[in-house]
Amino acid sequence: MRKLAVTLALATTALSTPALARDDAWYVGVEGGAMLVEDIDWDVNAAIDATTVDHRAGFDVGGTVGYDLGVVRLEAEVGYRAANVTGLRSTTTTPFVTGSGGTAFAAAGSYDYAGGRTSALSFMVNALWDFGDDDGVQGFVGPGLGVARVKSRLGLNTNGDAVDDSDTVVAWQAIAGVRAPISDNIDVSLKYRFFNAPGVELVDIAGRQWYGRFRSHSIMGGLTFNFGAPEPEPVPTPEPTPAPAYTPPPAAEPVAPVVQCTPGPYIVFFDWDKSDITPEAASILDNAISNYQTCGNAQVMLAGHADRSGSASYNVGLSQRRADSVKTYLSGRGISDGVISTEAFGESRPRVETADGVRELQNRRVEIMYGPGSGQ
Repeated sequence: MRKLAVTLALATTALSTPALARDDAWYVGVEGGAMLVEDIDWDVNAAIDATTVDHRAGFDVGGTVGYDLGVVRLEAEVGYRAANVTGLRSTTTTPFVTGSGGTAFAAAGSYDYAGGRTSALSFMVNALWDFGDDDGVQGFVGPGLGVARVKSRLGLNTNGDAVDDSDTVVAWQAIAGVRAPISDNIDVSLKYRFFNAPGVELVDIAGRQWYGRFRSHSIMGGLTFNFGAPEPEPVPTPEPTPAPAYTPPPAAEPVAPVVQCTPGPYIVFFDWDKSDITPEAASILDNAISNYQTCGNAQVMLAGHADRSGSASYNVGLSQRRADSVKTYLSGRGISDGVISTEAFGESRPRVETADGVRELQNRRVEIMYGPGSGQ
């Protein structure tokens, strides 16, 4: 059991990223599992380790209420653990109840039958350090301190108990485990607990003092419900920048009549998630068509783009639809389909750099170029 505890502790400390998924949240949890009680060596009056009590595997259950500060969680815990007695070994006499209800003493020795149970009801405060991925498996380790009411009931026969007493003492524990979310608010966990309640004092039916300690090792599964965490702050969306009005370059005074082709680029912008030609875009396209008349039968390249508010694959398709809308507009006003080429770049060539998911008007565009090399 101790080897398992060391393994769990090493596994959790190997994770190094602070857990922030439940920051500033309250939680309640329930847990339960199997427990092994270490042999209890009792000092009887002045006789050291005079009586040893063995136990079967028992159970350990509990509940927690806590608050997640980020890397550290603070919680209050109530727990109950118990195991049945299987045997007793003694180097001194042990009292027992006779058939007539009196008290007698058994000689020193081992007794296979020693009925009864040992239990501990505890109230603890724990501090747990979390490690690991916010959205995946996390480890945790930490100590706990509190009080425990240890009760022992045992007898050498069925006539009555030789010891039936309890004592409240200071207790401490060490915890190591892992947890993982199964929904936005629910976590499951697996943990090891070493529990120690020293300085227990009991009195047997003969009035003798028994001094000892209760130690146990538990493996427990748990379910935790998180609530009360603040809502995440929304990511601010920048206001879209208005599209600059296109101003054609001033025409130079020709020395002689020369046909001058203006290759562009001509840039038209689109509404969010749209491929429709807006009135502003139509005005720019009409100007581009007018300038094309001076370019003979030059090639026309249409490059479609999108902002980063959608998925990459969706934005490729959207930018293609925008390029196709411009092509339809141009071909409907005298430019032959055969000289027009389109290419969709999606969100890969932004005019304005933004974070993923941000809407940006100047990135929702089609650029038009005329002449050789217009597709570069």
